[in-house]
Amino acid sequence: VQLQASGGGLVQAAGSLRLSCAASGGTFTSYVMGWFRQAPGKEREFVSTISRSGSFTYYADSVKGRFTISRDNAKNTVYLQMNSLKPEDTAVYYCAAGNNIRVQEKDYDYWGQGTLVTVSS
Repeated sequence: VQLQASGGGLVQAAGSLRLSCAASGGTFTSYVMGWFRQAPGKEREFVSTISRSGSFTYYADSVKGRFTISRDNAKNTVYLQMNSLKPEDTAVYYCAAGNNIRVQEKDYDYWGQGTLVTVSS
């Protein structure tokens, strides 16, 4: 499956952005979907994941209550709604597809190219 992330940009602190990740070339509903991010000079870290049906979601503590993951299986797309953004949310955001609800990179088999989110103070 191929993944294409979009929606990044420059936003002021306390602002909002919605990231999208469109999947193609596979059966979207076969995959658990996740979002990860990598800040400058840091390792990539888990942000959120969603089950195949969308009924289960899980978040990193750092984004809980501010970010919402969702998916539209009819459109083969997963979203990450990001509210109350902080400068420390600045990172390249990656979507990923895997087979199980997991928080580690190694458990995801397919990755998008990343989209840059910059939050100014």
